Amino acid sequence: MITQINEKIKYDLIVIGAGSGGVRAARIAANHGARVAIIESVKVGGTCVLRGCVPKKLLVYGSHVAQEIKDAEGFGWSFHSFKHDWGKLIKSKNLELDRLNKVYLNLLDSSGVEIIYGFAKLLDRNKIAVNKKTFQAKKILISVGGKPFIPNIKGKDLFITSDDALDLKNLPSKIVIYGGGYIALEFACIFSNLGSEVTIVYRGEKILRGFDEDVRDRITLELKNKNINILKNKNIISLNKKKELITVELDQASKLSVDQVLCATGRIPNTCEMGLESLGVQLGSKGEIIVDKYNATNIKNIFALGDVTDQINLTPVAILEGQRFSDRFFGEKKDFNVMKNVPSAVFSQPAIGVVGLTEEEALKKYKNKGGINIYKTIFKPMKQTMSGGSTKIMMKMIVAKQNDKVIGIHAIGDDMPEIVQLAAVAINAGAKKRDFDSTVGIHPTAAEEIVTMK
Repeated sequence: MITQINEKIKYDLIVIGAGSGGVRAARIAANHGARVAIIESVKVGGTCVLRGCVPKKLLVYGSHVAQEIKDAEGFGWSFHSFKHDWGKLIKSKNLELDRLNKVYLNLLDSSGVEIIYGFAKLLDRNKIAVNKKTFQAKKILISVGGKPFIPNIKGKDLFITSDDALDLKNLPSKIVIYGGGYIALEFACIFSNLGSEVTIVYRGEKILRGFDEDVRDRITLELKNKNINILKNKNIISLNKKKELITVELDQASKLSVDQVLCATGRIPNTCEMGLESLGVQLGSKGEIIVDKYNATNIKNIFALGDVTDQINLTPVAILEGQRFSDRFFGEKKDFNVMKNVPSAVFSQPAIGVVGLTEEEALKKYKNKGGINIYKTIFKPMKQTMSGGSTKIMMKMIVAKQNDKVIGIHAIGDDMPEIVQLAAVAINAGAKKRDFDSTVGIHPTAAEEIVTMK
């Protein structure tokens, strides 16, 4: 239910953006007794639920079935014929997103949060204009997330973004993916497993910038083993469409002819035309809102959280920020703990799970503190011994010599995000290598390797 809004009402809090972080902040504030409204220009749910984590993971599940079918033959199964229906997968995905949208609407309604649909523009530190109406609030929280970045090249209108890729009418026969980050890798694996010919074009020397070097090298090998073509140190110069095919012109005079070109060159904060500059809200070079550790901007009463601040751009981080923000200002909870060792995953196939410092970061940090020890294993999982597959698992543990504490874990394999999530608890609790060593493994599992590495 959408509550009828009276623009003369003064709210304790208005949240701009009904994504995961904004919805959590709005609900918690309302539960503490605050009068809260939330403004959304598109659909309640935000990037993660509607255009990111959730729909992408559903497509990952769908595409991974192809590998399961291939593996099944090694276990005695025989398949005479099978085919994939891309349209049915997209339809099923959309039904699930509609369900989740209703869940979010119900959560807001049950908390007493009022919903205003439209594009918000800040008039001052307490006033917001939406659809030619003005709303007032004691506090304003901006949680509008980010949007895909599109480089300014000739023919850029021919790019599709990750948003578009989730709703293509047809599976492309050939696709170029421009970029080497987690979004590029995840969609490369989705399309490749479903039968598309995939080429990744990346301007750098190694994909997955910012990840541990061993992870970058290993996932590159795994993707190549899946027949995903990776062109490094390349830039797209222009796009040109003739009939149904797109010609992709690269530097160094090379060209590709494909059905689609997905631009996955990063995301930028979605702050355009919100009136932030005129109010003097401090912004960074990408348009990100600069905040302190309490999510406060340089303008009194205006706050921001989530991807729009371009700090740790992960949904669970935004949700935790939203919870803490409302507890702090409306629940009178003054305690504050800095987030550390935030785990993350790349849902490529095989998947990647990481937590803590990379080897490069650890070497720098502990250079004058006794150094580090590295433990690493690469092995063929038990399942592959009969399926005939070539995918291998890699696990890497980084330990500080001075106190034996585990300061980083980096892993590649189908279940690694699940395993690393629990390993993150141990790292945040200050577990030492000997604590892992003294823990009995579960056999036979891939996870037991994390307590047996020597």
